[in-house]
Amino acid sequence: MLNNFKIITITHKNVSLQTLSKFIVTSTDEAELQLKLNTLKEQFEIEEMMYLATCNRVMYFFFAEKNVNESFVSEFLSEANPYFQADLVDDFSKRVTMLEGSDALKHLLEVSSSIDSMVIGEREILRQIRVAFEQCVGWDMTGDHLRLAMQLAIETAKKVYSKTRIGEKPISVVSLAIQKLIHSGFPKTGKLLLIGAGQTNLLVSKFLKKYEYQNITIFNRSIERANSLAEMLKGKAFLLEDLKSYHRGFDGIIICTGSDKALLDDDLYASLLKDDKNEKLIIDLAIPNNVEPSVVENFNVNYIEIEDLRGLARENMGFRQKEISSAQMIIEKNLVKFQKIHQQRQITKAMSYVPQRIKAVKAHAINEVFKKDVDELDENARDVLERILSYMEKRCISIPMEAAKNTVS
Repeated sequence: MLNNFKIITITHKNVSLQTLSKFIVTSTDEAELQLKLNTLKEQFEIEEMMYLATCNRVMYFFFAEKNVNESFVSEFLSEANPYFQADLVDDFSKRVTMLEGSDALKHLLEVSSSIDSMVIGEREILRQIRVAFEQCVGWDMTGDHLRLAMQLAIETAKKVYSKTRIGEKPISVVSLAIQKLIHSGFPKTGKLLLIGAGQTNLLVSKFLKKYEYQNITIFNRSIERANSLAEMLKGKAFLLEDLKSYHRGFDGIIICTGSDKALLDDDLYASLLKDDKNEKLIIDLAIPNNVEPSVVENFNVNYIEIEDLRGLARENMGFRQKEISSAQMIIEKNLVKFQKIHQQRQITKAMSYVPQRIKAVKAHAINEVFKKDVDELDENARDVLERILSYMEKRCISIPMEAAKNTVS
């Protein structure tokens, strides 16, 4: 029965992210996606199915008696996305992963526990899996088998996150930069200049908002982008060129622009400082650096640059990877546990008719087979007979159920 669990998946490990998009089920809205997925389910006679699509993974998890071979997968994916063709990827079998049985279940647990993620230890994938499953439940695509498997996945992921250190030590450069900001003792009301409003500083801004930093001024070449971040942070927005005439003081700078040369040189920094001699925090997230080395040499600054942060991110990733073996032990134990749970559930479902059959036998005996004899009994005798039969009914129901439990215990 476990062999009916199947997974077809394409991930960042085997294809480029651009190629990965060719495997996504195209749709203009949820209604169209629901229709396409249910059509796939019916066309390929799949009993239960869940579909997951993220920025670095497309996964079909289903329960069916189908033999998942390369021919089936090629046909299935072609129907899922008309833009897909087997020759889109070199060596199809190495690009598309096909799993069944315990291997499929193990992969589901590894994905939900973020062991198989691009960023090991990030919990976002568990949320994405839960959302995808709930969506497919709402679309009447799943059933008891996938429900049990998802319970296992969620339980396993929670145990991995709580019993191992796989989620410790940040590996996002932006997250590390904010940790440095916090650990430096920079006050929440400190004057912070955010130079640049691109994708990196957008992420920085989200962290600044989360940690409630309150005195932020944004400078950017595009005033629209600067205004957008200023609105988020309840700060002020200026053009990048306004830095030269800015004299309102500051306590720290976070800088990241697309410039291919340093923007913050001695003259500009001295202009920003005026006569302030206090140490300032500078976090430079740009490649190449946006801060001239002479600024670090000639002024009183606590300078944090991206290369240091990237080095720390690599160290932290190494730490998380060492925790994978501990996570795998949890996964293996839960897989063994699931085999018993799933078997027990199938026996219970198979025997669900027993109570109704026993009740029917009891009613048939009283109302037809022994009706004449029962009718001749007085009220007390009937009461005793009813209590005896009710007791026997309960015992006859419980005995096979207990036997079923003992079979898989």
